[in-house]
Order: sequence, then structure tokens, then C-alpha cells
Amino acid sequence: MKLVITVIGKDRVGIIATVSNVLAENKVNIISINQNIMNGFFNMVLIAEMTDKNIKLQDLQKLLKEKGAQLNVNIKAQHEDIFNAMHTIG
Repeated sequence: MKLVITVIGKDRVGIIATVSNVLAENKVNIISINQNIMNGFFNMVLIAEMTDKNIKLQDLQKLLKEKGAQLNVNIKAQHEDIFNAMHTIG
């Protein structure tokens, strides 16, 4: 299953490292990362691939939300189909 992980918040050291460590610890493969910083705000969209054998999506979402709270950023992980449906115009 492919995931879309978004991270938004004030820039600080360790955001990418924290997210990628959580994914690596749970055997979630990063396929693509796009990040930028505008006026001190960090924005990242990450595409990843996982199987339910490693970790359930709900458990991964909880872990990323907790790490986001520690970093004071908003981290969301969604199934690619849900993300696409939410961001389709028309």
C-alpha cells in the first residue's frame, strides 16, 4: 500500500530525520520526498510504501502524530487513494 505523509510546521532541526527513523523502524519504504522551507515554515510531502505485515496504518499514524507533537509540527499519513480523493477537484 502506498502512503502520502505530509509534514507542516515551523522549521527546526531533525524533522526529516525523525520521520524517516519512524518509517525505517517500521520497515516502511520511502519512495519520494519533496520538501521546502518558506518564511521559516517547513513543508514536506513524502510518498512511502508499506505492507500490513510490518505495522498497521492506524498504528503508524499514531506514532507519527506523537512524534509531530514532540517536534511541534503536524504529521499526517494517509492511504494514497484517500489523499487523492480528498485533493481531486470536480
